[in-house]
Amino acid sequence: MSDNQNMRRIYVFDTTLRDGEQSPGCTMNLRDKLLVAEHLEELRVDVIEGGFAIASSGDLESVKAIAGVVKNAAVASLCRALPKDIDCAWEAVRGARHPRIHTFIATSPIHMEYKLKMAPDEVFSQAVAMVAYARNLCGDVEFSLEDCSRSERPFIYRVVEGVIAAGARTVNIPDTVGYAVPEQFGQLITDIRANVPNIGLARLSVHCHDDLGLAVANSLAAVRAGADQVECTVNGIGERAGNTSLEEVVMTLHTRREFYQADTGIDTTKIYSTSRCVVNVTGSKVQANKAIVGENAFAHEAGIHQHGVMANPLTYEIMTPESIGLPRNKMVLGKHSGRHAFENRLQELGFRLEAARVTELFAKFKDLADRKKTVGDADIEALAHDVQTMVTEHVKLDRFNVTASNVVTPVSTIRLNRDGKLIEQVAASDGPINASFKAISQLLGVKVQLETFQLTAITGGADAQCEATVRVRDGARVYHGRGISTDVIEASILAYLQALNVLLEEDGAKPAK
Repeated sequence: MSDNQNMRRIYVFDTTLRDGEQSPGCTMNLRDKLLVAEHLEELRVDVIEGGFAIASSGDLESVKAIAGVVKNAAVASLCRALPKDIDCAWEAVRGARHPRIHTFIATSPIHMEYKLKMAPDEVFSQAVAMVAYARNLCGDVEFSLEDCSRSERPFIYRVVEGVIAAGARTVNIPDTVGYAVPEQFGQLITDIRANVPNIGLARLSVHCHDDLGLAVANSLAAVRAGADQVECTVNGIGERAGNTSLEEVVMTLHTRREFYQADTGIDTTKIYSTSRCVVNVTGSKVQANKAIVGENAFAHEAGIHQHGVMANPLTYEIMTPESIGLPRNKMVLGKHSGRHAFENRLQELGFRLEAARVTELFAKFKDLADRKKTVGDADIEALAHDVQTMVTEHVKLDRFNVTASNVVTPVSTIRLNRDGKLIEQVAASDGPINASFKAISQLLGVKVQLETFQLTAITGGADAQCEATVRVRDGARVYHGRGISTDVIEASILAYLQALNVLLEEDGAKPAK
């Protein structure tokens, strides 16, 4: 850290659990959200936006649960600038040690005319009145001017001044549709600071979307121009093209803090494990060349690069793997490895499990090591994910038998253990995996739409474990499943069952008749 006394503190507002979850297919259950919140707390983010409480009873309860376990970060709930929304948000966060109500209304001409059907004066009055209403409930109120980057300057200044006067401690300037470019967005922040007399009474925040691939650049331009808070998500997940990537903003400020004269309070060594956690619970992978957390972020294949890195890592690495919590030491584990080495590797990979869970996982590791010569980090992550996820297994795979060829219709026989009772079904389809899914659906009496299905080799070699991921839809509800096996059909069945177990749990998991 620089000794420069002028170094500014940038606050990190994480909205992975709210805006990130709005990314198609990234829906999380309560266990998932609490696990992510635990990682965010260890990462030391300043604010965790737990959800949009009024959206559903499930959202309300999940924000309440997050508020009940988070100790250091503020916990926020987003809400429209309406009394019933604000009341619901307050109910959700009031149990937090540091509650925040985050309310918003659109301020761009196109949104006011076509979405709100309100005149600017009406929008201004409602914004000010609702901030005052929220302030009477909660001491920490944030207000957002939705679609601010397409709003008119004089109206922006008027609304910002008005909501600060009404009690907003933080005012957020969103680039809601990812329309801004860095020079323009930075100038907007400069202009707000120059034209709002009471701006010094509130933190100025930014929330950028990545529709043009500029969310991180816009957020950093805003920091240069005087923004105090950046709103972002882990791995940049979010609706449409995603949000500002937390790890990219944080590591840019950390690596170039002399240039920005600013830094965050983030524990950067927790970035990698938090990123992996979000990948695991959402099923939304990061591309290999993703900055900071991608598989290739610290890989060097070109000979000249390898030579330089071996001589001095700084030749081609502007940050170290250790600085984001990625251990450089890739100690190989196998069937002769002891529990102590195994537990150390789990901790390095960001897993924190109870002793009983570690014992269960170590047994699975030994079983896998008997089938493979060496067990890599990816193998361990895959095993640990299934133990850490803790999906209640109302239905378990007992056995399966598949008959398939290129000349006859594939047939799958599935036997499941449902709440202690064995049930069996035979189904035929256009492939062995489809036939297996069909038999399971018939056994459980569910009709879900398979939205995505993916098979990935976790490691190289003929003995590699296969990771199967599925996403199924039941009306408006979406469920993820993940299965691991050295057999691709078994991995697929396990993934499908995991998704359906979550569905059954939400529906009460009535025993089979």
